[in-house]
Amino acid sequence: MVVRRKRRTFARRKICRFCVDSDLRIDYKDAKTLRYFVTERGKIVPRRISGNCAKHQRVLTLAVKRARQIALLPFTTVHTL
Repeated sequence: MVVRRKRRTFARRKICRFCVDSDLRIDYKDAKTLRYFVTERGKIVPRRISGNCAKHQRVLTLAVKRARQIALLPFTTVHTL
């Protein structure tokens, strides 16, 4: 009987960049910063991947949605009819 052991990979704990650097602000008008938190398909990156804390992820989500409404960020990459 072959026993396979799972290798444990240790992932580094992600830290919220907005908590670390108080100079960084989340602003819906700053599309350059918001693009980092949106995938190429136009979806908002979840906090388990981005490393944001819950408080800043909520603010970030609101900022992305506002930027989409005033056409600073696209809703999707391809619009098909």
